[in-house]
Amino acid sequence: MHTTAKIPASRRQLAIVAAALILALAPLPAIAFGQSTALIPDQVVDTNAAARSLSEGKEFEEQQRWLDALSHYDDAIREFPDDEQLKKRHTLAEIHCDIERRHADSSYLDFASRVTEQQALESFSEITGKVESHYVEVPRWHQLAWRGTANLYVALSKKSFVDRHLSHSTPEQINGFLALLRDDVNRRVIRSRNDARDLAAYAGRLGSRHLRLEPTLVLLEYCCGAISSLDQYSTYLTSDQLDEVYNQIEGNFVGLGIELKAEDDSLLIVNVIPGGPADQSGIRGGDRIVMVDGHSTDDVSTERAADMLKGVEKSIVRVRILSAQNETRDLAIRRARVEVPCVENTRIIDDQSGIGYFRLTSFQKTTSRDVDAALWELHRQGMKSLIVDVRGNPGGLLTASVEVADKFVHEGTIVSTRGRSPRENYEYPAHRVGTWPIPLIVLIDRDTASASEIFAGAIRDHDRGRIVGEKSYGKGSVQGIFPLSISRAGVRLTTAKFFSPSGHQISKRGVLPNHPVHSAARPIGHELPNNLADDPVLQSAVNLAQMTVAQRQ
Repeated sequence: MHTTAKIPASRRQLAIVAAALILALAPLPAIAFGQSTALIPDQVVDTNAAARSLSEGKEFEEQQRWLDALSHYDDAIREFPDDEQLKKRHTLAEIHCDIERRHADSSYLDFASRVTEQQALESFSEITGKVESHYVEVPRWHQLAWRGTANLYVALSKKSFVDRHLSHSTPEQINGFLALLRDDVNRRVIRSRNDARDLAAYAGRLGSRHLRLEPTLVLLEYCCGAISSLDQYSTYLTSDQLDEVYNQIEGNFVGLGIELKAEDDSLLIVNVIPGGPADQSGIRGGDRIVMVDGHSTDDVSTERAADMLKGVEKSIVRVRILSAQNETRDLAIRRARVEVPCVENTRIIDDQSGIGYFRLTSFQKTTSRDVDAALWELHRQGMKSLIVDVRGNPGGLLTASVEVADKFVHEGTIVSTRGRSPRENYEYPAHRVGTWPIPLIVLIDRDTASASEIFAGAIRDHDRGRIVGEKSYGKGSVQGIFPLSISRAGVRLTTAKFFSPSGHQISKRGVLPNHPVHSAARPIGHELPNNLADDPVLQSAVNLAQMTVAQRQ
């Protein structure tokens, strides 16, 4: 099953599955136990803006605030895309976030406790086999091997990992083991998946011999590191994470019905899904979760706190909520299955001009059906033009975005995909039947990504409507979800790049608006503002729609 990767509207949000940029092969240094892992040698900091961003990111690292560091480096790289030092620090932050998230994931810990050394090695072979067969580019096997070793380095710098698995080992013994491994890694030539497998197996044996470390733990770090080395969207999925991906595709999940992001050592509630458990408990966008089941977000990582909110259907989670007015209240909330709406705020926002509006939050299996319902509802209300808002839309199913674009584009190609395998080369055509001829405006921003860029790119290239806002994210790749045979885990793997109808490559370039409008951060939540002047992008779109309607009368 192929999907465009459902990345979050902001990488600060906790829905992410941490991934990695490809890191150039470099000699592996020793580490100081209990300190920030010095995987990448520091360079002299210049006095320019990029260097200041680098310095600010390292402050987060020193405080072990890896999610904040990752978010900071994300923003910095978008501003300075060619800065190699920022990329390297970004990769280090990704490794830390990935390890912290996995090691707090009960499904991963359960698997790690049950899997045998042989099974872990077979899992590595299965993962690299899928990379060899399906990845969009020819794999660089030395990168996969290096990243697995880097993962192991970081894991061995984590006090929680050492306390759990190496309480009998001293820092000197750990560094001695890493020195031996570093020498071997820097000496080896890795040209094939078999070479990478041999290194992983050797590392497992070496850890067992020198540290009495379970080889499976070493091999699993190589498994996760191998897939994450490919690009920022390819990643290992624990069984719980794999379930989350499938739930996103289906448009439902068990939880509280809230959208979160980490901020100031708390969980900021960005959006509350109407009718969900949180909504019924009186939680509102802008509130913060500061305690989960008695654990303060000051004492546990925000990643860990977010994971603690998860649970089985009908179970209870106790949270302390801090409102925007600094009022606290304790709530016991029963987890339930939540249907995630992909179409919100369907309404006529200008009665006189008949301007319809709806917001697309994601592209999932139900999106085409829900868009049809929204269009007919607006049609019955006298719609004369339409604004479709995909700001902050992280993407979803490629096929869903094609189906929505097909409702407005009556002929030609909507999107094309190209991969290393010929079976990934495909053109998705528009169909004249069922096309809505309504004047159209699409709102985009820097967090419009993936499948929503397919939709916006098709509308722009076919001159079917006007694009208003900021340049989109630039996530132009297609991912496949591949379950693994040994466990209920899986991998998300980039299999193709996609291109707009004119052949424009979306990856790292994004979709450009016809009418650029810069705006500050949008208000918390998904509700429309009472005063359109508070949303300059929407206000510009309304003005444009009013002129279009007037010209047609």
